[in-house]
Amino acid sequence: MHAGPRDVAQVRLDNALALFDEFVRNTVKNPDAATLRGLERRFAERLQIQPSYWSQIKSRSRQIGERLARQFEQLSHKPPGWMDQSHGAAPLAAAQPPAANDDPVPRDDDERFIVGLVLTYFRRHPQRARTRLLELIGEVLAPAPPVAGTPATTPAPAPAHWPTPSEDDATTLWRRTQAGVAPLKRKR
Repeated sequence: MHAGPRDVAQVRLDNALALFDEFVRNTVKNPDAATLRGLERRFAERLQIQPSYWSQIKSRSRQIGERLARQFEQLSHKPPGWMDQSHGAAPLAAAQPPAANDDPVPRDDDERFIVGLVLTYFRRHPQRARTRLLELIGEVLAPAPPVAGTPATTPAPAPAHWPTPSEDDATTLWRRTQAGVAPLKRKR
């Protein structure tokens, strides 16, 4: 049975991601976000495409055509037609079980973006970043206010070293944070 163009496009994308995962496994043991960005550039160079083109392929804004699929196979030392066949195993990122909430490794591009953003902020203003991040984390970890008609519970006290912002400070901080950050691109 002949697979439709959408099916071939998805199989090629899955296989390209599997090639990238293979490249990562063969290159580094424990990649972090910065290392992955460098590896994506090197992977694109290995496949003789621009890093921006690889990014477009991953984000599904570009598809892998016939000629590019053969180029990927040849440069990755795969047999002809390999990119068009489903190999059963999903790419490493999709094959791994969902990471626990406390897993420190970013799971996708959005998480890598946020981690990079926070790290950049921290490196530029370590003390201010530490204080504000602890405030934000304290707000998130504090229980939500009780809904009308439900029994109220006493919130757990924040650790003594966490600053306790007033409502106005938190609102002002949130508005300033929102104004300085562009929204993330929605996934399709």
